[in-house]
Amino acid sequence: VLLAAAVCTKAGKAIVSRQFVEMTRTRIEGLLAAFPKLMNTGKQHTFVETESVRYVYQPMEKLYMVLITTKNSNILEDLETLRLFSRVIPEYCRALEESEISEHCFDLIFAFDEIVALGYRENVNLAQIRTFTEMDSHEEKVFRAVRETQEREAKAEMRRKAKELQQARRDAERHGKKAPGFGGFGSSAVSGGVTAMITETIIETEKPKVAPAPARPSGPSKALKLGAKGKEVDNFVDKLKSEGENIMTSVGKRSAEAAKVLAPPINMESVHMKIEEKISLTCGRDGGLQNMELHGMIMLHISDEKFARIRLHVENEDKRGVQLQTHPNVDKKLFTTESQIGLKNPEKSFPINSDVGVLKWRLQTTEESFIPLTINCWPSESGNSCDVNIEYELQEESLELNDVIITIPLPSGVGAPVIGEIDGEYRHDSRRNLLEWCLPVIDAKNKSGSLEFSIAGQPNDFFPVQVSFVSKKNYCNIQVTKVTQVDGNSPVRFSTETTFLVDKYEIL
Repeated sequence: VLLAAAVCTKAGKAIVSRQFVEMTRTRIEGLLAAFPKLMNTGKQHTFVETESVRYVYQPMEKLYMVLITTKNSNILEDLETLRLFSRVIPEYCRALEESEISEHCFDLIFAFDEIVALGYRENVNLAQIRTFTEMDSHEEKVFRAVRETQEREAKAEMRRKAKELQQARRDAERHGKKAPGFGGFGSSAVSGGVTAMITETIIETEKPKVAPAPARPSGPSKALKLGAKGKEVDNFVDKLKSEGENIMTSVGKRSAEAAKVLAPPINMESVHMKIEEKISLTCGRDGGLQNMELHGMIMLHISDEKFARIRLHVENEDKRGVQLQTHPNVDKKLFTTESQIGLKNPEKSFPINSDVGVLKWRLQTTEESFIPLTINCWPSESGNSCDVNIEYELQEESLELNDVIITIPLPSGVGAPVIGEIDGEYRHDSRRNLLEWCLPVIDAKNKSGSLEFSIAGQPNDFFPVQVSFVSKKNYCNIQVTKVTQVDGNSPVRFSTETTFLVDKYEIL
């Protein structure tokens, strides 16, 4: 029977421990504290026994993966189980270090529970453990789809009501009657001219409302701001202020939300395009690009049926050999010959009120000159401490990187770093043992900078260095320059939202 599975340090300090039978905390801590003292150096086996229990263990760099079993447990099965435990840990932790194990402790415990139940091993492999811990739910997907359908129906009903209201106001103005009031402001609050402006604003701004952007004020709110008086205006301003505070707190998040926060709310036309790129990059600390992969996509959102039959004129000025791929329903020949995105059947329409991916591209390379932002980290030992010089340089000068955070790991238990020279600002996260170098903007005018600090440690302690940023300019120069109707070739107004994000950016 397997009593417990634990990850501990060489000194016997428990980082994560999962007990499969009733055991007190002091009992398990005592067993793990005694474990390093029982090991004899020079022995080749990876188990050790006491009068009551058997330890089966595997060294992992500075840590041990330890299984505590009863003495009559099958040692061969226990070794097989130990191997599976050891393979699970790198699945959730990028580095076999105490801080990384602590950060992902709950993920590891959930995975441990899939391997062993009530002291006995389950018949599972690594792929099954990964699937079980993801907890993918079909019912949840169905629920979300139903909820989205209900939201779309509610928005359609809202548009219909707005049109009815506009028609009622026009009829009232035509017959010289008093226009009916609406939602807290009526003809008594505003003049006839402003009333027409308000109703037109409701109809015009219903298209931007469809886009799921909670941080942006929606269409009707703008209409309220035009016509409301006194207290209603104050309430609206207060609401905007509270939203503004939420925006400021979310700027630091390394996700697509950061890109939405970055730019002010854009005026979305009936034809709106999102151009999004994500980069995944791994460099060596001594130079050399191990791998760089970039994925991009153009998402089309149409909110008016009048513009459902259109063509997008794409301008591709990329010189790096990017691979392009169109959606299966897009006319590939038209795109190849004329750089236009249109449906294979010109009589068909693009879907309304949903984001549709029409073009995607991929760039994979090991060419060093393609690195958008190079990071040079140079730790040098000086007595008991280490002097670290780190610098960045923007190689792709056409880019403008915002909210750049360069994260340098620090040794644990040695206090705060002593900062020498620095361009920008820094934050020291003592709980996670990280130094975050924060730069609001890196562009052609501010293309390089450096940071110097000293702290006790070894050169290897300061890697891997990680970088995150967001940008409103894409890396591959692929843009939509014009949108035209299929019938008559007349131009259509459109809006574009461009985002360049980091998926992974590491210097190992």
